[in-house]
Amino acid sequence: MEEDNTMKFHQQLLAIDDNLGKEDVDALKFLCSDFISLKKLETVESAQDIFQLLMKKNLLNKEDTFLLAELLYRIKCIFLLQKIGYTKEEVQDKLPLRGMVSEYRQMLYEISEGLTEEDVKNATFLLRDHIPKKQSTTSALELLTSLEKQDLLAKTKTDKLEIICEKISPDLLKKVERYKQRTASHPSHPGFQESSFWESSVGYPPKKSADSYTEELGSLRWHNETLHSLPANQDVRAGNASGPSELHLPRPMGDEKSKSSAKTSDCYKMDGPHRGYCLIFNNINFEGGLTRRTGSQKDALGLENVFTWLGLEVKKYDDKTSVEMENILKDWQSSESWKDKDCLVCCILSHGESGKIYGTDACLISIRTIMSYFTAKRCPQLAKKPKLFFIQACQGEKTQQPVYLETDTNNRANLGADAQSSGFSSLQLMTLSIPEEADFLLGMATVDGYLSFRHIHQGTWYIQALCDKLRALVPRGEDILSILTEVNADVSKRADAQGQKKQMPQPAYTLRKKLIFPMPK
Repeated sequence: MEEDNTMKFHQQLLAIDDNLGKEDVDALKFLCSDFISLKKLETVESAQDIFQLLMKKNLLNKEDTFLLAELLYRIKCIFLLQKIGYTKEEVQDKLPLRGMVSEYRQMLYEISEGLTEEDVKNATFLLRDHIPKKQSTTSALELLTSLEKQDLLAKTKTDKLEIICEKISPDLLKKVERYKQRTASHPSHPGFQESSFWESSVGYPPKKSADSYTEELGSLRWHNETLHSLPANQDVRAGNASGPSELHLPRPMGDEKSKSSAKTSDCYKMDGPHRGYCLIFNNINFEGGLTRRTGSQKDALGLENVFTWLGLEVKKYDDKTSVEMENILKDWQSSESWKDKDCLVCCILSHGESGKIYGTDACLISIRTIMSYFTAKRCPQLAKKPKLFFIQACQGEKTQQPVYLETDTNNRANLGADAQSSGFSSLQLMTLSIPEEADFLLGMATVDGYLSFRHIHQGTWYIQALCDKLRALVPRGEDILSILTEVNADVSKRADAQGQKKQMPQPAYTLRKKLIFPMPK
């Protein structure tokens, strides 16, 4: 029995190693540098090497795999947790007491994620007198490691890092400042190593007291090369959220009243007595040979929970024909209820074709038609107010090919597609789907012409990521475009068991201001 358990443990480690690429291994090495000497880490070539070093220090064994679970969680390889018997929620629950990766190491790793290749080149040039010429610094992690080797960077020595961040990205500088504030305020706090990247598959984020709340030092993974609708240099950070996360934000300098007014004018008004309505159309059973969308119930429940948490009143409609959907939309279009509401959110979960979605009668409705009911001209009470549409439906039959392999589920048969046929290009989709009027946002589960995927037990990749990122990032004051960029990053990492099916969501918008959901009370 003992041999069987040991064999199973080694098989688990091998399975994880098989699914980690070079960048993942580099990230693990960096996060482990508090436990393993740099000299030994220099010999590492694979994740197996890291596992061996951790086992030698008795930090990893068949009885206790939590450190490995924490490492996988921090490098956002959530799909691999199942291989060692963990869920994302279980890791989150145990991090406050068992987390071993220091706040300092987390901060450095998150900063590395915010540095582009060009940023690294510029930083290397700035520090050319401090970094040995023979030392390679082709990546952000290598740059930070080099600084640590030269004793230019440490837990209490961040001045060189601050110089880099100040010259390259003021936003990254704020991460260092928040880290320094926390170390000054809570140098020995029991939750000091905790990550606050709290996400759960259903329901609200766990409640934390003001004393134990620690803001995550996370940065958005900017995938602007695949997100055609967002400007490359969109400034989407915000610091005017209320609630516990404010405890660690630096105080603004100068005329606070004028700055506050400027911020308010740059954002949609979202502080009315009633936040708005969230309409959820959840089509599962279809006529005309369209397959049953098993697993969509999980998506609908996740959306209902998260938008209720955000202060919207949710109205859910199950299994509606195309005619019924249009009649419901017309009723909402003419409703007087929008007068004192801040926004509209409409989520549609169904099968689809290019630029269109199916009703349960197997008849198509164009996405443009759906959105056009709420233009300023046709729904005056929603004029100048944000209108968000999230569409979970395939937009074609093509499958996106992976650049590298990842595993998302142990059973390929558990994945289903929400597609029927392909059509227009992604540029045409944006043109056809977004009305000319302002204040619309369209979040598509996939770029045009391609499949989107749904797990029969866990729901769709896109909707689950959307719910997770809203829970995690709204408390940090992130605006909706920042959140959707994180959703893109999350979904782009997922794949089927064979690593052959990939997916890339795509937002498009005519928003004129930042949209920031207030911190839920």
